[in-house]
Amino acid sequence: MQRFTRTERLLHWVHAAAFFVLLGSGLVLYLPPLSVAVGRRPLLKDIHFLTGVSWAGAILLIVAVGNRRALAQTVREIDLFDRDDRRFLVGRVDVPQGRFNAGQKVNAILTAAFATLFFVSGLLLWYGERNTSFRLAGTVFLHDALMYISVVIVAGHLYLSLIHRTTRHALRGMTLGAVREDWARAHHPKWADTEPQRERQPAAPSTSSRPSSAAADGN
Repeated sequence: MQRFTRTERLLHWVHAAAFFVLLGSGLVLYLPPLSVAVGRRPLLKDIHFLTGVSWAGAILLIVAVGNRRALAQTVREIDLFDRDDRRFLVGRVDVPQGRFNAGQKVNAILTAAFATLFFVSGLLLWYGERNTSFRLAGTVFLHDALMYISVVIVAGHLYLSLIHRTTRHALRGMTLGAVREDWARAHHPKWADTEPQRERQPAAPSTSSRPSSAAADGN
């Protein structure tokens, strides 16, 4: 079953690639032992800043020339929290879910909010080195706090995407676009029941069970 369009997948991977470049360069700038070991601090600051600017430009370009209808539909689905979603968030992970479970919706919302705050605070820090009027109290703390929280969220995301047995099949949807119908019916039955028959793929034998409580974080 087709779960994600090329535009959605491209948006995800551009964001993921930029995040890890920013995290790596940021940690070298932030941690003195790494900064001393790597050296070339001015170069790393340029890489960090230019990656952030390039990320923002790439996101805007994908939205402008990509499948905006699919993106708008995704936003609507993520923005909608029904009774089943609320029950899912309090631990009832056996309730039926749509294309995104409630944990994935929360993850997407946090990702968008954090990306915006990262970008704004990063620009203020960059301008603050050139003009003291942009040095606002709390900007460094905000940027650092976002980094710590993001690392925890991404670690959970990677665990569910790569390791957790019942949820890792979702990675296929983000790489190839499609997932097995039996997996979709087990994890996202409300979405599977509404998908047109032409978009479905034959179900393959699977021993996967229904999502465990660890899946509440989404992937």
